[in-house]
Amino acid sequence: MSVQRRIEQAVRGGERAAVLTVIGGDVAAAGTRVGAKLFVLEGGGEVLGDGPRSLVALAEALIRREKNHVIEHEGLNVFVEIVAPPPRIAVFGAVDTAESLCAMAKQLGWRTIVADARARFATHERLPSADEIIVAWPEEALAQIKPDHQTAIVVLSHDEKFDLPAIIGALGTDCFYIGALGSRKNQEKRRVRLLEAGIAEEQLSRICGPCGLDLGADSQPETALSILAEAVAIRAGRDGGRLQGSKGRIHVGVE
Repeated sequence: MSVQRRIEQAVRGGERAAVLTVIGGDVAAAGTRVGAKLFVLEGGGEVLGDGPRSLVALAEALIRREKNHVIEHEGLNVFVEIVAPPPRIAVFGAVDTAESLCAMAKQLGWRTIVADARARFATHERLPSADEIIVAWPEEALAQIKPDHQTAIVVLSHDEKFDLPAIIGALGTDCFYIGALGSRKNQEKRRVRLLEAGIAEEQLSRICGPCGLDLGADSQPETALSILAEAVAIRAGRDGGRLQGSKGRIHVGVE
């Protein structure tokens, strides 16, 4: 199978992979050519193409970066193209803010999921922007979702019997963001419950609570914007501050 056909197959199947193309450098010394390609599936289980095999060891970290960019490797200039399904946001709690979150996340091209054990709330009529609605308790919902490093989890239910299992379950995954709605007082109460449940102190630092950036949000859509902005910033490795005061590059993908 050609690399191009395998890329198309990966896109259709929602697989993650890196496609590494030699675009310059000392190709003669490296024993390759400009245009040589290497397709590397996430996990390293499949490698296809005529590109330098030394690139395989880099693929996993490049895939997790989720950005197309150019790297230098052993005297070669290599264009890295990432093939991946869109990021996902899994919202626990079918409240009104969940619909606002899903509507905004869809504008970013993210896949949206809402989970709630209360069937009367978890409906497509109330959550028209959710790509998927799961009527289940958090443990079962997480088992269905299988959060990975491109999944954001937001807990909105304001009910310990939903919130605590959702957060504990999220901490056991590789998700890039865990947001928990609630006042600072409720966050402290939740922190105590999590410690009592056996969660290590260092794990608690993964939880963004109260979740969201300090935008002065005063409505459900503004709250959703605040939460989603924080998730985007964390995914990009940024702190979410004002660009006017930032000394780094504006666009994270530019090098």
